[in-house]
Amino acid sequence: MVNINLSGASINCLELCDFIKAKITEYNIDTTSICFEITETVAVRNLRAATDFINECKEIGIQFAIDDFGTGANFFSYLKNIPVDYLKIDGSFVKNIEQDEVDRAMTETINRIGHLLGKITIAEFAENQPIIDILNEIGVDFAQGFGVCKPMPLIKT
Repeated sequence: MVNINLSGASINCLELCDFIKAKITEYNIDTTSICFEITETVAVRNLRAATDFINECKEIGIQFAIDDFGTGANFFSYLKNIPVDYLKIDGSFVKNIEQDEVDRAMTETINRIGHLLGKITIAEFAENQPIIDILNEIGVDFAQGFGVCKPMPLIKT
């Protein structure tokens, strides 16, 4: 799967979905291999436009992740109305879960609510094995960060 970050301007561009559909047809792309990521802030700023865009893309098989989740005001109320597949727990909570009980509780809470809503959870900033062990104990589905794998080129030359 390829995850592609989208900006707020992209979400608000009325022609974007038609452009995506045209490129999928032109290049015969398997839409189940695409996951667009939008930040919580972008989704909340224009909830209706984001929801419409997500639903239209999901109709053709594209998946969605909400990135940096947990940093905005009223984030749980918005999550109920955004039809994303993945919930990426903001790294500002994850990176300190070894030492900070509140950050651990926030991570646990976001993970639990995400699962109740049928979302797959991903923890950002999984920087070492102790953090990964805690995430596993909590029940987070996936981890992203240097503790999992350092960035590397996709294409070897």
